[in-house]
Order: sequence, then structure tokens, then C-alpha cells
Amino acid sequence: MAALKMYCSSAIVGTTIGTSLESRTNGTTLASGEFVGLKMMPSLKVASFSTRSMPASAAPLSQLAKCWNTLSTEKKTLLHDMYDQQKQSPWYDNLRRPVTMLEPLIKSGVRGVTSNPTIFEKAITGSAEYDDQFRHCIREGKNVEEAYWELVIKDIQDACDLFLPLYQKSAGIDGYISVEVSPLLANETQQTIDSAKYLRKRVNRPNVLIKIPATLECIESIKQVIASSISVNVTLIFSLARYEAVIDAYLEGLEAVQGDLSKIASVASFFVSRVDSLVDKKLNAIGSEEALELKGKAANAQAALAFKLYQEKFSGPRWEALAKRGAQKQRVLWASTGVKDPSYPDTLYVNPLIGPETVTTMPDVALNAFVDHGTVARTIDANLGEAKRIYDKVEELGIKWEETGLQLEHEGVASFKKSFTDLVQNLTGKADALAKSI
Repeated sequence: MAALKMYCSSAIVGTTIGTSLESRTNGTTLASGEFVGLKMMPSLKVASFSTRSMPASAAPLSQLAKCWNTLSTEKKTLLHDMYDQQKQSPWYDNLRRPVTMLEPLIKSGVRGVTSNPTIFEKAITGSAEYDDQFRHCIREGKNVEEAYWELVIKDIQDACDLFLPLYQKSAGIDGYISVEVSPLLANETQQTIDSAKYLRKRVNRPNVLIKIPATLECIESIKQVIASSISVNVTLIFSLARYEAVIDAYLEGLEAVQGDLSKIASVASFFVSRVDSLVDKKLNAIGSEEALELKGKAANAQAALAFKLYQEKFSGPRWEALAKRGAQKQRVLWASTGVKDPSYPDTLYVNPLIGPETVTTMPDVALNAFVDHGTVARTIDANLGEAKRIYDKVEELGIKWEETGLQLEHEGVASFKKSFTDLVQNLTGKADALAKSI
């Protein structure tokens, strides 16, 4: 893949201007209408807004996707090998316009796409591709957040259409595109249910996954949405205890459905690199030799134990009864696979987590690194004894896994909320400027 790297050495250029902004973001919920369950923020007050100047040709997109057409479209990559040899599905953790840029990635072996509020914030503020549709929405009388959802839904629909042949060919195993409910609803059980139903109805594609956070309040939401025969990507899972609660919610949701279960799919997004970022910080604070020896190992150790839990929960009489009705296993999806510590190998959260009936979603850097020099082998359960030793040792050192998971969950929700509110504020500034120009 050296030739691929040579073709793809262009830099991304971007500058930020006009960053002064003040706002009030006390969320309210629309009482009626088709946006029931989506958090609205009508009280935004904008002094000025932030935008990013970035040439369309330099927008962040996988180098693999940019350059694939310079290579043979018949060429197999390690992404193909990952699925063909190990039955792990490689997905892409990014989405932006033009969505047709995903076509080369499909040829390269990518089998699905994940998105989140931060991805859409970068996409919409970093490109002029959304401006025409946004202007049209505002001139139609939509408010800013309604316009935001129109932009997002259009991208999700277009991506679903691109991946539909793969979805059909794989009999509903892959080819999914994920869209997340508003992060402002992360602690709202019923509103999350309403939002999930709304998004599924609006996107109206069989291969869409509605992302719901694994907060305590949304465990019941997951169960009820699955019981409504809606496919779900459960996100922001950081601990084994919460992961087991997610699996139970999925099973209970399936059990509440009458008849065939084969059209209901789900993945459980278990985050990895963010775990090491926090645990490593705590290990550094302890400072002992035995603590420092564990740096960069805790996240993958917990992930290996999560895979073991997956195997246990999706076996036995309870699962077999659901499988007879066509139920699909809720595959574990490794998320947050980009390396955050530059001293670590760039495939640290991909190579060691390869195993059957799993998904790995990779941002650009991790995807390109794996294609260039990854290793395809079953590694996820190669040394469960060592994984358990590391997991237990972390706890013995005073780093409580449950507390760590809750902290990461709160930080993850807060991060997505910030991306969402920042984007809506930015769009409000654009809407104000548009109103003045009319």
C-alpha cells in the first residue's frame, strides 16, 4: 500500500474566523408536530458565529477513499481479508458530503458507516456542500434545528442507498448507516423513544441503525425501541456492567416482539481508546512500576472480556429460543478505535480486537493505518487469562471500573452535547445572516 500513501500525502487546510458567540441553550421540547421527541432550542441568541474556511478538495475524508480510483478497483485490501477470513466487519466512522465519496470505500471493503453529532458538526461547518439545502429549509420557514435534522437525514438516506446492495447481499448483516438521536435527550427515556421512532420513519430505509446512548435512563429506551422492531446501534458503552444491561435490554425487546425477528438488527458500541486515555492518566498518578506497566493495556483487556460476555449471553436456551424466530445476535462493535496517545502503535485498537461476529468502526487515520500495515488474525480471545489479570490489577490499584465507566459516559454525553449546540449556534448565525440578506 506504499503507492496508496504516496498518492495521499495532501494536507488538510482550515482556518477559523469570527469565533465570538453567546447563547442560551435551555432546551425545550416541541409539544406537537412531526418533531415530537426531538429537543428544540428556540432561545439561541447569537452575536456572531464561527465558520471554517476549507476547500472542498481538502475536506477530511479517508485517504483511501480519495485515492482509490488511482488504483485497481479489483484490488483486495486487508479490509476484505478482515471479513472474509475472520468475519469481522470493518465500518467507517465518518460521513460528509458528497456522500458519493463513500463509493471507493465500499470497493475497498468497508461494510457500514457510523456517524455522531461531532462528525456532523465538522462536516456541516467545514463544507459549503450543505449551504444550499440549509438556505432552502430556512426560506421554507423551518427553524434552525429542524433544518439541521433535514441536512442529517438527507446524508443518512443517501448513504443508506449507497450501501443497500451490500445490505441485501449480506442478508441484513452489514450495509448499515447509523444516525444518533439528539444528545440533549441522553437522560430522557420517553423522548429518546419518540425521537428514535421519528428518525426511523423519516429516514425510511431498512439499513438504518438508530443510535441510542447506553445511559441508565436510556436502557429502557433501547428495550422499547427494539420492541417496536427498530434496529439500534447502542453507543457510549464503557463498562462490562453497562454492556450486560444493554444486552439484556436487547433480549427483552426481542422477546416483546410477536412473530419474525429477522429484520431487527443491533450493534453494541463498546468504546476503547477513551478508556485508556482516562485509565492511563490514573496510572500515571499512581506512578508505581506495576501501575505504569499497565498503560495502554486496560482498554483492550476490558474489550476482550466484553467479547467473552457476548459469547456467553448469546448462547443457551434463552438465546436459542429467539434464534429459532430469526433473531440476529447483537454484535459488539469496537468504537473509539483511533489512537489518542501518539506513542502507541496506530493500529493498537484494531489489530488486537479482531474476532468473529464483531464490528470495528474506524476513523480515517486508523482505517488507513490498518489497510497499510495491519494484521489479520483472530486476536480478541487469544489470551483471555492475561486480559483478566490486567482488568483485575487495574481494580486492585484503586481504579474502579464502574466509576471509570460512569465518568467516561458523562464526558462522552457532554462532548456530543457541545458539538450539537455549537453546530446549532453556528447555523443560527447563518440563518440570521441569510435573513438580513433577503
